[in-house]
Amino acid sequence: MDLSGWVDVYLDHLRVERALAPLTLDAYGHDLAQFVAHAETNGVTRAEQLDATVVGTYLVSAGKQGLGARSAARHLSAVRGLARFLLRERVIEVDPCALVERPKIGRRLPRVLGVEDILAILDAPDATSFRGVRDRAMLQVMYASGLRVSEVVRLKVGDIDRRKGVVMAHGKGDKRRLVPLGEPALAALDDYLALRAAHPRAVSTSALFLSPRGGPLTRQAIWKLLTGYARAKGITKPSSPHKLRHSFATHLLEGGADIRTVQTLLGHADVATTEVYTHLADDHVRAAYRKAHPRA
Repeated sequence: MDLSGWVDVYLDHLRVERALAPLTLDAYGHDLAQFVAHAETNGVTRAEQLDATVVGTYLVSAGKQGLGARSAARHLSAVRGLARFLLRERVIEVDPCALVERPKIGRRLPRVLGVEDILAILDAPDATSFRGVRDRAMLQVMYASGLRVSEVVRLKVGDIDRRKGVVMAHGKGDKRRLVPLGEPALAALDDYLALRAAHPRAVSTSALFLSPRGGPLTRQAIWKLLTGYARAKGITKPSSPHKLRHSFATHLLEGGADIRTVQTLLGHADVATTEVYTHLADDHVRAAYRKAHPRA
């Protein structure tokens, strides 16, 4: 089997055995297609021919074409995943990525919204209309739980346990986790679910947050309504669903939550992914110190 064929087998493995999301699979497929094209241009058409030179020249070539360090690291991650799969399947005996260094990426701290801005956005939807009640409940849930927007669009009515006060999130790789919801979010959900039960399109879907057509809201729709509410409240900082998630994590740490708890709530597999928020929380502590300490 040629290299291109093994890439297809690997993508099937990711789809079936690891249950990766379609968008993630598309990204892997795109990156690996570019790698295969580079390899074939350099006379490497079979997986057995892969070596560190092919991988290294691929990254150099991508850099010359304007690929940034972060994107290059993502491409290398895709190739490394393929190499590990080929090793497991005993197609190759040596890892061609073993000697290839990961591109150095500067730390980029996520931008967050202040508590006052968050509260203003949560208060923005019109509480007298179905859409407004729905949006208020959704925004409350997003800030109370830190769910990814992809997790929000997948929520079903049955994912809310009102008695226990939790939401079941369906994360990456279909991993599930329970996240507690505060009373404001639960109260907003109660108001919304009462209206949803009487909605004529509710009988045809189990989606929690209904679109005008009766299906689940899309990620693009959620992004659009959130930015609209931010503008309506005069908030000039960039606002997005992921900003709510960043703000959720940062505000928890500023309030004294430990990093392992925040990692669990966010659904991060590696605590290193969560640690970026500690730098933001440290900034908050330093600012408070400078403001309060007489000798700061």
